Amino acid sequence: MMREFKEFAVKGNVMDMAVGIIIGGAFGKIVSSLVNDVIMPPIGLLLGKMDFSGLALTLQEKTATSPGVAIKYGLFINTILDFTIVAFAVFLLVKQLNRLKKAPPPAEAATKDCPRCFSSIPIRASRCPHCTSELC
Repeated sequence: MMREFKEFAVKGNVMDMAVGIIIGGAFGKIVSSLVNDVIMPPIGLLLGKMDFSGLALTLQEKTATSPGVAIKYGLFINTILDFTIVAFAVFLLVKQLNRLKKAPPPAEAATKDCPRCFSSIPIRASRCPHCTSELC
């Protein structure tokens, strides 16, 4: 059982997936920083020095005995921007990878149509087995 697990764990697909998850996590942090530290401040400035991360709808004020309850829709807006940027970057990456892949060569036809009866016959046939006409 340990041998089977070792074979599974070191397969190329599993290792590729692990590397992808690790790189994806790091990429997500970079994109979050890009959105929060680079993109949102100018947008907030254009919208009247608004800080999206502080936008919230307060449902219950904080008291001495209970914490406050708020819907933090500004953080949700930041998260949507994070997702959009990550999705667009992944789209561009996949598009480039697909462009670099070589298309398989087209398969040669194995059959042809008889010019008299239009039935499908082997490409190398010299006589149609259906109508017995001679083929050129």
